[in-house]
Amino acid sequence: MGSRTSRGGRPVTIRRAVARDAKRLTRLVRGSGAYEGKWAAAVAGYRVGPDYLEAHRVFVAVGGDEDGGRILGFYSLVLAPPELDLLFVADEAQGRGIGRLLVAHMKSQARAAGLDRVEVVSHPPAEDFYHRVGAVRTGTVPANPPAVPWDRPAFEFRISSE
Repeated sequence: MGSRTSRGGRPVTIRRAVARDAKRLTRLVRGSGAYEGKWAAAVAGYRVGPDYLEAHRVFVAVGGDEDGGRILGFYSLVLAPPELDLLFVADEAQGRGIGRLLVAHMKSQARAAGLDRVEVVSHPPAEDFYHRVGAVRTGTVPANPPAVPWDRPAFEFRISSE
């Protein structure tokens, strides 16, 4: 568990997700403003279950007293093959540096696991975010209808050994 400070100076704790977080994480994914309108079908039936939390390295960013101890965002690191599978920040917490904190934490977890790179297939509207946090564009993943009817940008984080 690590305590950090968001861009707004508010305390944020990053901890491993536990089974009781599953429903809140599912709500965060399904309620994401980034998936409104034409994007909604991609997350409509999505579920983050306790089994998923057990199988992967899932970490949550929890706000301090000012945020009522709420989950502000989370990510999921899959080790084999190395992939940032999920990264979500609650709509009301965006712009505070939570995503950047989660990416930094993910990189430290990847480094500790001995990974030298982590792939990510991005939601198209998140492409600029991944550029800003140091991911390198590696290509495009073609649409996979009906689940994902649009092409998606592919990135990779290069993990230094430092």
